Amino acid sequence: MKRIVYIFTFFMSIVSYAQNNTLFEQGNTLYNDGNYIEAIDKYTAILDSGNHSASLYFNLGNAHYKLNHIAPSIYYYEKALQLSPNDKEIKNNMVFAKNMTIDAVDVIPEAGFSKIIKSVTNLMSFEDWAKLSVISVMLFVILFLIYYFAYSSSRKRLAFIGSAVSIFLLIAALSFAFQKYNLDKNNKPAIVFVQEAQIKSEPNLRSEESFKLHEGTKVQILDTVNNWKKIKLTDGKTGWISNEDIKEL
Repeated sequence: MKRIVYIFTFFMSIVSYAQNNTLFEQGNTLYNDGNYIEAIDKYTAILDSGNHSASLYFNLGNAHYKLNHIAPSIYYYEKALQLSPNDKEIKNNMVFAKNMTIDAVDVIPEAGFSKIIKSVTNLMSFEDWAKLSVISVMLFVILFLIYYFAYSSSRKRLAFIGSAVSIFLLIAALSFAFQKYNLDKNNKPAIVFVQEAQIKSEPNLRSEESFKLHEGTKVQILDTVNNWKKIKLTDGKTGWISNEDIKEL
């Protein structure tokens, strides 16, 4: 019975892949013909089936950009970058999309030791840091065994130094892995999806307006209270925005 279920699941996955591939090609054809709305429908149908990829999000961003949909184009470019952060073409198109936004938000640069730690932490993903930790453990075990069974003093010395380095590497990799985990956990970006959003000083309609934001602006979510999100901009400003006015990444 389990074998039948496995075969059926495998068969359905093949069918689903074929259908999504057909939809993707149809969407590309519609896009090239200038039928951007119809292309978006095809791409969205793939997303609705539970499949996603950097190329799919990238094409969605392109189609929305052609229709001057500021927020959706930036949103899907951001989604594409999450899956392919080093793609130059996505980054380039993102610049064009952001040029359509109204808000000019300054970026407060990080400085000092914290900037260095953050830069090193972001060199690899959490999974890559974890893999490096495992490799360091294996290396330490191998070098320790060489040290234990070696007869030559020079070999013992080299094995000892190597094992010490592997321990240092293990500690560093674990530290950066936990740091990366915390950075990713606290990273909750969102895109403003309304033409103009009022940012309140408190999470209610009666509170004073702190400032306004416009569609396409990227924010960081800090907290949630009922139907409100506390957000932070890259210039350090904070405030509360309605859930309906933003879309989380």
